[in-house]
Amino acid sequence: MKLHTAAILLLFWLGIFTVHTVKGSASSQSMRRYSCATLSPRQLNIRNLISYEKQQVPIEAIMFITAKGIRICVGANQSWVQTAIRRIDERRAPKQK
Repeated sequence: MKLHTAAILLLFWLGIFTVHTVKGSASSQSMRRYSCATLSPRQLNIRNLISYEKQQVPIEAIMFITAKGIRICVGANQSWVQTAIRRIDERRAPKQK
């Protein structure tokens, strides 16, 4: 009876250790907090955009971040999107004198 109880306790603790180890390794990987599921059909005002993130999964998109912190997803293949990305990159680049 004691051996049976000890075996059950051992399996229980191994199970908890395994779950804790797997959970720790999964959460330590970098994961996106936000992801585009739908795309906005509207063209955005480039002056209000301060940053962007490229995304390929689940859909190919660009997530623009506005000065107010709003995240808006748009299709990556639109010409105005490429212009907006260039302008944001130009603003980020250090100005050479």
